Amino acid sequence: MQTGIGQRAFPGASIAVTHRGRLIALKGLGRFTYSWFSRRVKAHTIYDLASLTKVIVTTAICMRLYDQGKFHLGQELVEVLPEFGGGDPRRSRVTFQMLLAHSSGLPAYVKLFETANDRTKLLTQAMQIPLAAEPGTRTEYSDIGFILLGAALERLTKETLDEFSRREIFGPLDIASMAFNLGFNFPRHPFRSWTPPTEDDTAFRHRVVQGEVHDENAWVMGGVAGHAGCFGTAYEVAIFAHTLLNGGAPLFKPHTVELFTRRQASPADTSRALGWDTPSSPSQSGKYFSPRSYGHLGYTGTSLWIDPERQLSVTLLTNRTWPDRSSQAIKQVRPVFHDAVVEAIDQ
Repeated sequence: MQTGIGQRAFPGASIAVTHRGRLIALKGLGRFTYSWFSRRVKAHTIYDLASLTKVIVTTAICMRLYDQGKFHLGQELVEVLPEFGGGDPRRSRVTFQMLLAHSSGLPAYVKLFETANDRTKLLTQAMQIPLAAEPGTRTEYSDIGFILLGAALERLTKETLDEFSRREIFGPLDIASMAFNLGFNFPRHPFRSWTPPTEDDTAFRHRVVQGEVHDENAWVMGGVAGHAGCFGTAYEVAIFAHTLLNGGAPLFKPHTVELFTRRQASPADTSRALGWDTPSSPSQSGKYFSPRSYGHLGYTGTSLWIDPERQLSVTLLTNRTWPDRSSQAIKQVRPVFHDAVVEAIDQ
């Protein structure tokens, strides 16, 4: 990790490792930025979790509702969001399972923030985005799909994602300090300065982005979205991971954990589970994680990988997007780091 910092893959990192029910590593390294005058990263430093929101919040809500009999994988999206229908008959075949597995046919990403300036307008535009493929025929990782999935969950629960997750996910785990988009919702929130800046944004916000969600579409949505917006510490993410390794208690039934983390049978050659990803070759999880493993990455430089066979979870939080998002060096650091963790445990 120190080598990665020296190579400017990221200015700092916070890591947490659990093994066989124990927290065996919790560490902060480096600084918030590459300046020697910036704050040091601690084990409790709060990071923008980016797309880890998809699994820690959105997928977790789906699992919670599935256990309660209120969420059905085969249910069509138009039954909950009729605005998604439009003139294309294929849209009526998009199911919740397809959204979770990234096989809905929706495109990966659209810069909706360029034409929508509030949550309502952005969601209206997201509902109208044309399909890029026949539903269920190919896998394409889609932020748009999770934006719509988040909107559908809010319709089902009659609550916002942050309200439901604080009560039903974070509350039972006693990690209620996890929050969506600290800075944007709470401009003078004391935690704002405790979060490493993610980018010196010269294209959209024209300022340093710190304590508010990095993703522009999520930012326009007020920081509460199905695809991004959650903030947290490595320790809090590790508690969530431990819950899954513990069979889901106290949040989920064991069968539900197994169902959502199992690699999908179709489309062909997919590595996706429901919400989660699984190791492919080569994998950012390295070369040792078992085929039963599952995990997820976040654009800002975050990741969580879980191996139920080894009873191992590895949380890595960075702000690799500082000062801009051009560096891809973390892709070389991540697998080496995961390999080093497993090798240290085996020794």
